[in-house]
Amino acid sequence: MPNTGHEDSSFEAVIAAADYPVCVVTTRKGPQRAGCLVGFTSQVGIDPLRFLVGISKKNHTFEVAMRAHHLAVHLLGHDQLSLAALFGTETGDDIDKFAHCDWHPGPASLPILDAAAGWFCGRILERHDFGDHVGLLVAPEAGSAPPPRTRALRYSAVSQLRPGHEA
Repeated sequence: MPNTGHEDSSFEAVIAAADYPVCVVTTRKGPQRAGCLVGFTSQVGIDPLRFLVGISKKNHTFEVAMRAHHLAVHLLGHDQLSLAALFGTETGDDIDKFAHCDWHPGPASLPILDAAAGWFCGRILERHDFGDHVGLLVAPEAGSAPPPRTRALRYSAVSQLRPGHEA
């Protein structure tokens, strides 16, 4: 079937309508901490539990995550645009994002964001090259549940942010 050019626009329209939640992922390797806003995430297994996170190869967090053993995934509430902006518009190449927010060391010494609505962390089991992003398959191990009826921050709320690195 020939490519009519409508496939890309249809795909983008479907994804925009889905309006997926965005998350902040954090990791560390030795003394180096990193974190970024991500829009490519999904639970991909029930038994055993598995979660997939896509990180851009151009992102500062990518370099740390490729050497790390664990990853933390933070759910942001719908009113946490400023935290999303910190981790989505700034780059760890230029600033220490963790100096601009409250956090504490969590399991596996991962930086856990105090303001996150909820979070979980786990061991990185596999890495898969998806072109401009790498998928990290995570086995959840520990976390903190969000309050009941938490509304997640979604892509439509952050789509106007200028990323610290192009995707």
